[in-house]
Amino acid sequence: MNRNQHSLTTFSSRPDIADDPAVKRFIAWLRAIRHSSPLTIHNYVRDIGQFVTFYWSEHALPLPWEKPVRADAKRFLYAYAKTGAKPASTARKLASLRSFYRFLVIENVVKSSPFAALRPPIREKKLPTLLTEDEVVRLLNAPVEALKSALETEGAALNPVKHFLLLRDIALFETLYSTGARVAEIAALTNGYLQLNQGSCIVRGKGNKERLCMLGEPAVQAIQAMQAKAVGLWPDAMAPNRPTFLNNTGEGLTTRSIERFMKHWLAFAGLPVTLSPHKLRHSFATHLLTHGADLRAVQELLGHTSPATTQIYTHLSLEHLTETYHQNHPRG
Repeated sequence: MNRNQHSLTTFSSRPDIADDPAVKRFIAWLRAIRHSSPLTIHNYVRDIGQFVTFYWSEHALPLPWEKPVRADAKRFLYAYAKTGAKPASTARKLASLRSFYRFLVIENVVKSSPFAALRPPIREKKLPTLLTEDEVVRLLNAPVEALKSALETEGAALNPVKHFLLLRDIALFETLYSTGARVAEIAALTNGYLQLNQGSCIVRGKGNKERLCMLGEPAVQAIQAMQAKAVGLWPDAMAPNRPTFLNNTGEGLTTRSIERFMKHWLAFAGLPVTLSPHKLRHSFATHLLTHGADLRAVQELLGHTSPATTQIYTHLSLEHLTETYHQNHPRG
């Protein structure tokens, strides 16, 4: 066991850590019970492996997980933080190892967790940036204006795929703002989960949990126009198991491609291209609260498990109201 201070280079994850029997069972539990994504599982295994490298250095598997005590856990987190890691990154390490050891306690592998009583580092609370209502309108209108220009210029000669892609982007960003869904949730949306006649759709969020999202009339109409064009290009485009939003070859979109499309339309609209699609989610929540929506309802629409996560948007809403007051009140 090595208890010396470690440098940043020693925080590599042990390559064979997933072969440890306890870690194997933890991975199986994450998949079967928590429905964790492959990326989430990868992050858990990496964090566990980094602690193993720090504490044991070299030790044959299986590892004696009962050996580390609270002081060892604290030393690991302190050493990791001293490498210059951000508080959020250190807090995530703590959360990962706390979950792992909680599992080991349940499995009777250890009697107690060395990470249980440790507190995460204090993180600076930063309010998320967002688009104003006017900026959202400018963004949503950008592909609409581009389509109008293309139809005026090319008319019936407009390439069908180009026509579809413009209709898709109109529908895509209307849907992102209308639902407040995460980009990955919309990228994974399939036709079978659309309920256009009810103005809603069902997305699959974190933990593989499904939730209902609302689709406003502009989003519904945009999706219908997109679908009408899509079936002319790909006859099975509206099949229930097909992705709702397709690329130029009829395949589903990735989150990276959606980010790229947004940068294009932000530039077209004269808005900062540093804004990400996730900012539409922030804008969705803030604009609802600004117009009087109930915090609990917004929490449900966002898919937050805790109201504390949604609470930050009330601060953004208050900031907006305060700014509006001072700008418009005669004696503000």
